[in-house]
Amino acid sequence: MVEKRIQNKGILAKLLEQGIRVLLVKECKKINNIKIDINSSSIQIIKGEIKKITIFAEDIDYRGLLFDEFKLETNNLKINLKLTNKELYFINNPKIKFHISLSQNSLRTVLFSDNWNWISNLLSKEILNNKKLEDIKILNDELLIKASEENITFTEEEKINIKTEQGKVYLENKNCNKSIRIPIEDKIYIKNVTIENNLINIFAKSSISF
Repeated sequence: MVEKRIQNKGILAKLLEQGIRVLLVKECKKINNIKIDINSSSIQIIKGEIKKITIFAEDIDYRGLLFDEFKLETNNLKINLKLTNKELYFINNPKIKFHISLSQNSLRTVLFSDNWNWISNLLSKEILNNKKLEDIKILNDELLIKASEENITFTEEEKINIKTEQGKVYLENKNCNKSIRIPIEDKIYIKNVTIENNLINIFAKSSISF
């Protein structure tokens, strides 16, 4: 059934898929194994309707943020497609659901990068009693950090709990009874965060304005 639907996919859906692919490659410093599926006929697209778009990609570097996997789904889009100049506009603000996976290496690279080390400094100030973040790892599906103070690195690792509340993500260090809310755009609602197979999995939804 899936193979038949792909074979019968209209030219407009294929063109839009290619356009999205080009945009993703342009916006990301690195992105691999891109899979895009637009579930709509050419007639539906001309009428301004797209039933469903799904996107999958791996090994992504988006402005210094590293994701091991990215999955996105959006349904029932209303569009205005101008074939003469090949422009596409969304009439409604699409609601998207997405899932991001991060490995230990991705997380470590981001936190110690020049562009994003402000997050490490924030963690140091808010949940590490101003101790410097030296290392972070995911072991046995737990998030562990190692800190230092006055050039002395503590050998004991501290467990950091991740929790979600009202669409926001919080990191909690029970050793010092402190927590911090991770800064995220208000339009992004975090539904859940889990650690499985030593991967941090973020499940969220958002609206997109065009």
